[in-house]
Amino acid sequence: MDTTVSNEDFLATVAEKSHGAALRGDYEKMDAHYVVQQDWDAYTEEEHALWRKLYQRQMELLPGRACDEFIDALHSMNAADGIPKFEKTSEELFKATGWRIVAVPGLIPELTFFEHLANRRFPVTVWLRKPEEFDYIVEPDVFHDYFGHVPMLFNPVFADYIQLYGKGGLKAMKLGGLDYLARLYWYTVEFGLINTPKGLRIYGAGILSSGGEVEYCLKPGTTSRHIRLDIERCLRTLYKIDTYQETYFVIDDFQQLFDGTAPDFAPIYERLKQQEALPANSLLPGEKELLQ
Repeated sequence: MDTTVSNEDFLATVAEKSHGAALRGDYEKMDAHYVVQQDWDAYTEEEHALWRKLYQRQMELLPGRACDEFIDALHSMNAADGIPKFEKTSEELFKATGWRIVAVPGLIPELTFFEHLANRRFPVTVWLRKPEEFDYIVEPDVFHDYFGHVPMLFNPVFADYIQLYGKGGLKAMKLGGLDYLARLYWYTVEFGLINTPKGLRIYGAGILSSGGEVEYCLKPGTTSRHIRLDIERCLRTLYKIDTYQETYFVIDDFQQLFDGTAPDFAPIYERLKQQEALPANSLLPGEKELLQ
């Protein structure tokens, strides 16, 4: 996608890639960085009630499955009673790790997304899904973005990793590496697992905000693979967007993410361009499955 295009061209491009479906957000009142006002007073009581249902469902599923860092931060955010006010959370987040939340109308261009992350700003969609989308939604909404992503930004090491990822994204755009870097985001930020003294735990937002995958991803006996994260191997691996993941990459700690993405990716991109992508369910010689 050309991330320097006009708003109209961006919307048309995404609609074309989505088989003609228009984006859900209201892009009329955004600024040059795709930032809008949250307009918290415009949320209806029905939307707050739906948020509470989503929140309660996930909180019943997360004990023993989500990592402690996520659960501790979520409790401190006091977001159980309704759609939270971004400004209040931003103030607390900035005190903790120097990050802020910025409200966006929905999906935004890659360039804009990377620029926000590189400057410690996390874009959070303002609209909430409909009741009939309770279990599954195509585009990320406020519940996915806020509930799934924001708590981990209270962890200093993970927050630094996300900023480093944003800077890497800006560089990848010039090196033809966006497809590879998207896989890293998918398998870590969205669907990552971490090995802890208590066993495997979830830190990925796509799982943490899901009603079904939060149970599935840690269940022994499934056809999905759980393997230790190797950055270059991850960059080479395709992923599925319409099913539960066929591979989950597992880290030992968040410092591993930061250290693994600190080196220059340019030579990695060049190597990967000479290799075929790996199927989502692949297991390479010497790799060990961590959950049988």
